[in-house]
Amino acid sequence: MINNKKDRFEIKAGDRTMKAVVTMGNGGYEMLEYKDVPVPTIDAGEVLVKVLAAGVNNTEINTRLGWYSAKVTTSTEKLTKTDEELTDAASSGDGGWNDATPFPFIQGTDCCGEVVEVKDEQNKHLIGKRVLVRACIRNEGFDSMENIWMASDFDGAFAQYVKIAATEVFPIDCNWSDAELGGVPCSYGTSENMVNRSGAKKGDRVLVAGASGGVGSAVVQLAKRRGAYVIAISEGEAKVDQVRSYGADEVISYGKNALEYLGEKSVDIVIDNVAGPNFPQMIKVLKRGGKFVSSGAIAGPIVELDMRDFYLKDLTLIGCTAWDEPVFPSLIAAIEKGEIKPAVAKTFPLDQIVEAQKEFGLKKHVGKFVLIPSHDDK
Repeated sequence: MINNKKDRFEIKAGDRTMKAVVTMGNGGYEMLEYKDVPVPTIDAGEVLVKVLAAGVNNTEINTRLGWYSAKVTTSTEKLTKTDEELTDAASSGDGGWNDATPFPFIQGTDCCGEVVEVKDEQNKHLIGKRVLVRACIRNEGFDSMENIWMASDFDGAFAQYVKIAATEVFPIDCNWSDAELGGVPCSYGTSENMVNRSGAKKGDRVLVAGASGGVGSAVVQLAKRRGAYVIAISEGEAKVDQVRSYGADEVISYGKNALEYLGEKSVDIVIDNVAGPNFPQMIKVLKRGGKFVSSGAIAGPIVELDMRDFYLKDLTLIGCTAWDEPVFPSLIAAIEKGEIKPAVAKTFPLDQIVEAQKEFGLKKHVGKFVLIPSHDDK
């Protein structure tokens, strides 16, 4: 599945072609090239999916910038293509989720699509099905935490077509639009994984940092689905009502001191993809035996931890990247049963990816931005 050959986007005689956004390397928006490339050729066990919608996520921007490198210590918002940190990250080659990123390659972690080709007879029932793609692949089985990701380790969905193992496509039957489903896999899958590992249940008080983002708004819904009392931190007063509409019982506007508002030892679980300077507050509000769960650190990866808070309160810190086996089936069921609702802020044509990522970076939206590939020429 992983292909690091630099020439794989060269069109040869007889190739079927498609439009795609190819990320050429670490850097700014100039690294995003919208162009013709060969349609992927599927191998045994794989299917070809016509991409109907693909969400925009922090991870695509972070990967392009090289933010996952250990040499980077600032927030994603502060990292730019001119930063010395970015230059160091690019030269070190460890700016991806699994060290080196296979540039040039196609990003796009989210995919709602239609299966149009299969290689094996046993997968023919998937032809014509609308599907969601599970982007996190536990390549050594679910007993191992080893994992690879579509759009980080191999080509993703910022294209008209994507190939993927048949085991990673999940047919879905619901009345959501393609765009609504296209914003689901990464944010909702990541959120369901965190909520699942947190063990959130009825009666638990759950604090959700960054609740106006794609992941945060999904966490609010998925924690409420389990009966938890959800306190959400929103990015500004303008977003409070919309965050509350996702089911939050209380909403704290970002900038207010959550520790002063809630008090020490006031919540059972913190789910936080923000981190940065507010991390100590998140630890202080946890009760004895509380759990801190995270799969991101957009406000800054380097945090201050008083180890006395950690061990004297018997806290558990839970890192979440590899999705557990029940996560995606549970998510599909939640959508089909109408237990959660979509959170699409805006859609863009695929060729407007730069405009989408620029607006995404302003953080004025609630929910997901989604890219829609054109198939008019196919």
